[in-house]
Amino acid sequence: MNYKRGDVILVRFPNSNLTTYKKRPALIVQNDGLNTSLPQTIVAMITTNLSRTGPTRVSIKKSDPIGQKMGLLSDSVVVTDNLATVSDREIDRAIGNCQAMQQINQALKNTLGIP
Repeated sequence: MNYKRGDVILVRFPNSNLTTYKKRPALIVQNDGLNTSLPQTIVAMITTNLSRTGPTRVSIKKSDPIGQKMGLLSDSVVVTDNLATVSDREIDRAIGNCQAMQQINQALKNTLGIP
């Protein structure tokens, strides 16, 4: 697997109980140069629950060019305050690429308290 930061993937994303999961799209937010020597990747959840808004979340319209390049089937929200480190074996495949990384980076800064 050779995924990069900004790739949108289908992944078995863990639920908060860490024992069950839901297959969903997620955005790879891990730095490409990060070498942890572990087969894992840091991702942000993508949801179709449009009520999830705020400074740590980025709305994506399916009909916009950005949404089309991401391969999303519905209007969605990238939730940077719901990050997970997933085993690479849990990644099914890439479905697109995010061209809104400036917005994602700002949302991540808000999530992590980085000025």
